[in-house]
Amino acid sequence: MQAQNSFRILSGKDQASVSFKLINNLIVIPVEINGVEMSFLLDSGVNKPIMFSLNPGDSLSIEQTERLHLRGLGSGEAIEAVKARSDSFRINSIEKRDLELYIILDKEINMSTRLGVPIHGIIGYDVFKDFIVEINYNSERIKFYNPETYEYSRCRKCTDLPLTFRNNKPYIDVNVAIEDEKEPNIPVKLLIDSGGSDALWLFEDEEKQIKIPEKKFNDFLGRGLSGSIYGTRSRVKKFYMGDFSFKNAKVAFPDSTAITYVKNFKERNGSIGGEILKRFRVIFDYGNERIRLRKSKYFSDPFRYNMSGIELQHNGMRVIKEVKKRNNSIHTNYGRGGNSTNVGEVSVVYEHYNKFSLVKAYEIAEIRKDSPAEKAGLKEGDIIISINGRTVDRLSLNKVTGMLEGKENKKIRLKIVRNQTVLKFEFRLKEVL
Repeated sequence: MQAQNSFRILSGKDQASVSFKLINNLIVIPVEINGVEMSFLLDSGVNKPIMFSLNPGDSLSIEQTERLHLRGLGSGEAIEAVKARSDSFRINSIEKRDLELYIILDKEINMSTRLGVPIHGIIGYDVFKDFIVEINYNSERIKFYNPETYEYSRCRKCTDLPLTFRNNKPYIDVNVAIEDEKEPNIPVKLLIDSGGSDALWLFEDEEKQIKIPEKKFNDFLGRGLSGSIYGTRSRVKKFYMGDFSFKNAKVAFPDSTAITYVKNFKERNGSIGGEILKRFRVIFDYGNERIRLRKSKYFSDPFRYNMSGIELQHNGMRVIKEVKKRNNSIHTNYGRGGNSTNVGEVSVVYEHYNKFSLVKAYEIAEIRKDSPAEKAGLKEGDIIISINGRTVDRLSLNKVTGMLEGKENKKIRLKIVRNQTVLKFEFRLKEVL
């Protein structure tokens, strides 16, 4: 029997499953807090559940206990939060009563704009510790197994690797060859971070010879709890994870100011993010401190950098005006007297009228210096209307971002709005490294 202060499977069965959305290599799961439906990221790199400040339309009632400050990635200050407890926290058919979580009060910290779907919070350790968790990136389903009854199947194509834990977060020992495949492989300890969308992050370390390769470029890496994160992007010659290896994997080296807090654990050399994890069918077994990996359909996908230089975000809605034509037909009869047949004639009159609609606004949030988009003249804050002739205001952010991808030299034609003026731009995609 699972402990009363743990998540439990409501059906009484030994397993439960939930479907998820894979967005930008991140896992978005449906949750229900005190009966209110929400969406959370499943993040193996977070200790306590975190909820972002609620919007006025959200009807969640939750008990708040004390105020405190949290620190995370980013070069900014600690942020204010309140500790709270939910009466019920459900993920489909698994539930935990009286779950402790933190609510961030800063409304500027909002992951929804960058992912294009509502994101109300993040959960990690509390779920992983109570189950054996199998993540199938192919089918976008997660299975939660009762660890007391679970039995591993024989799997010749699987690799089992040990985990170590620090502050309830899982770490794995792997190897990396940074600039030369023939150089001695560098052993590194990396956080397994399903809440990070990148492939690899490495922290510079002269003693361990972890250094930035010569071929590199500066870029915006993301936003943490303590602000924006900038750094350098490059590739490693080879990355080894048990029996699996990857050539030319993407790697980011965050600026030292952004990782001051996380470097309190000196043995940590970086992170493995969603772009690596999605290449496997992953089984997390926190109780036995192990992880099982099997190739997914994404295993051999190339590691591609953003070739346009554009990072988009969903920035609310915008009003568009469409001029419509309404058909007003006038039917006039001309009689010929007596019982003779009436001859009808139709006059067609068109009436023009304006129709106003609310549509999604996709804004350029970041633009990489010297990228094709910047050289073409695009700027942060530009609102994209269409890409290669296709309007984007009724598409998902994931779909729109995908339209900016493709092979090198692909032509991109953008129509944008800047200061209420419609402008057109054109450029070609170009490999960064």
